[in-house]
Formats: sequence, C-alpha cells, structure tokens
Amino acid sequence: MELLLDMKTIFIILFVGHVFSLILISAYWREHKKDQILNYFFVAKCLQAIAWIFLTLRGGIPDVFTISLANTALFLGLSFETMALLKLRQAFTNKIKKFYLFITIFNIAGFHMIILMHNVESFRVAFASIMSAVVIIIPAYRFITERKSSLLSKMMGYLYLLVILSLTSRGVAALITNQTMGLFTPGLIQSFSFLTLFLVMFLGNMGFIFLLKEKTDEELVRIASYDDLTNTLNRRTFIERATQIIYECKKQKKPVSFLLFDIDFFKKINDKNGHDIGDKVLIDLSERIHQELRSNDLFGRYGGDEFAILLPEMEEGESTDFAERIRKEIEVAKFTGLPLNYTLSFGVVTVIPEENTNIDSLYVTCDKALYLAKQRGRNCVCRISCEAKKNA
Repeated sequence: MELLLDMKTIFIILFVGHVFSLILISAYWREHKKDQILNYFFVAKCLQAIAWIFLTLRGGIPDVFTISLANTALFLGLSFETMALLKLRQAFTNKIKKFYLFITIFNIAGFHMIILMHNVESFRVAFASIMSAVVIIIPAYRFITERKSSLLSKMMGYLYLLVILSLTSRGVAALITNQTMGLFTPGLIQSFSFLTLFLVMFLGNMGFIFLLKEKTDEELVRIASYDDLTNTLNRRTFIERATQIIYECKKQKKPVSFLLFDIDFFKKINDKNGHDIGDKVLIDLSERIHQELRSNDLFGRYGGDEFAILLPEMEEGESTDFAERIRKEIEVAKFTGLPLNYTLSFGVVTVIPEENTNIDSLYVTCDKALYLAKQRGRNCVCRISCEAKKNA
C-alpha cells in the first residue's frame, strides 16, 4: 500500500487552507481590530500563508525566497500564533514575552547562520523542525496541565503535543538517517510531518476560534455573576450558590454560618469625601476580605455598602472569630490612598440547616443581628441564634 504523498500537493493545500482561514478571520477581525489576541493570530496566519506560497514555488523562484524568507516567515508566524494562544489563556507574562522575543531572534539568526556557514539541507531541516517544536512546548504544556483547563483546551494541548513529536521526529531523522529530506522528496516521515501540520492548520484554526468563544462566554458569565466594582458575587448569583451550599449542608447535617455587614456611616463618607472615595473604600474592603476567605466560602454584595459572607461547615465560635478578625483588621488598618479610616458592623448567625432553612430566613435573622450591632454603637459583631428568633 503506497503511503507516500506528493509534497507539493500538501504545500498547496496548506497555502489554500491558510488563505481561506485569513478570509474567514478577516471578516471577524474587521469588527474587532482592538482585540490584541485576534491581531496576533491574524498576523500569524498572514505570515504562514506567505511562507507556504514561497515554499510551493520552490524551484521556480530564487532560493533566497523559498529558503530564507519562507522560513523567516514560518518562524515569525509560529511565534505570533503561539503568543496569541498564550494571551488567550492569560499566560503571556513579561517573562514569557522576553523568552519568545529571544527564541524568535535565535531561530531566524541560527537558520541563516547554517545557510551561510554549512548550507546542508539536512541541517536546515533539523534546525527548523526541532526549534519549531521548542516554540510550541509552552502552550502545549499549559493547555494540558492547567487545573482549570476545559476539555477543549486539553484537546488543543494534545494536538500541539502531536505536532511537537512529529517535528522532533523529522528533525532527528534528518540528522541520523540517510533518508533525503528535501522539500519535495517523498518519505514516510515527511508525509507524516506535513499531514500533522495540515491537521494543526485545520483543527488549530477551528480550535482557536472555539477557545476565543469560550473566553468570551466566560467573560459574559463573569459580568452576569460578579459586581464590577468589588469583584464580589452579585446578589442574584450569591443567593443561587448559597442555596446549593445550604442544601448540601442540610444533607450532611453540617453547620453553615451567615455574616451580614456594612460600613459604618458610609453615607457620610460619600457626602464628605465624594463617591470616588466611597468606591475606593468598597474596593479596599473587598480586597482585604477576599484574602481571608477559604476556597468554598461565598462573598457577595447585596447592594450599596451591604455585603454577605456564607461560611459552610463553620461553627459558631469559628464564625464569630472570623468576623472579629476582619473587624479588628479594618479598625486598625492604614489605608493607602484613602484620606480616612472606616469600621464595620456585623450580624452573624450559625445553623445546622433544617427543612425550612433557606438563604432568605438566614438573611432576615442576620439583619436583626446587624441592627443590634448598630444599636450597640457600631464597629462590633452581634449574633442572634435561630432559636432566639423563634422565641422572640
């Protein structure tokens, strides 16, 4: 059975595939020119399309185009595509940015050094293949190993891992075998390598668009679920998630503590200092409390300066200590950028949920405790038990 493919046909397919990708992406890009991620990916596809047309014309135009410029465009295109993927996953740090600047310059300079000093095709093929594999190691690793990676991300990671293996195999084969690795020379490794590139072009382009949509969907969910100013859960989302936690605690007969608190004399802070300072107080408060929370705790903004915290599996003593710790920290803290100090008043309730226990009943009870804290002069923690409420 003949498994060897016509390499020129594969190059033409790769070129045509990149051109059609450009056409489709450009239609979307025209409406999103400020999206840096999409700009990087668009530039990558332009460079790759240029490279593949030069490689397709090998033998018909001077080698300076088909070898030097084509491989330069491939190195640049691969780097831009990789950077777009990393930016999409919010993993494109300054350290990684410097690495890709270095590796891109190294690849282009190293390839041309081979042309000038030891212009042997097997060395060119080995260098270009292995160094291209190095470029995509980071996104492949990130996509596969990140704890919060979606199934789509993991599939993309394994796809790029397949490319790394095929490129590395091609590079090693060019160095250690007698098999000719000319651009249009048919061979099993050649066929496998370029078929892998075709697969990546087709699935990679689709995968990028799907990942971009996934990111957009996540952002929409975040906008719908979180308060923009404080990055806390909004009231609707807090209630939905709290209802589920209370249900789980009810099944397991475990306690749950609910804290309701607000900023003392917050209206006076706004009236005296302006709403800009009031917003900074809210931001400072939410940042400090986020640092105190466990991974399964809920923190939400009920409205204005009123906030709620749900602490699953936390007993009375622990929840009181938790509220006191936050209250004391805020009371004595020095606030950078704020021309004032502020304090908090807390209402706390702890229950082992029963059939009639819900977030509304906890809120009503806790609101009474918060009112009691204000009656006692504010800047304190007050607790009301559900039993006390029933007897009232």
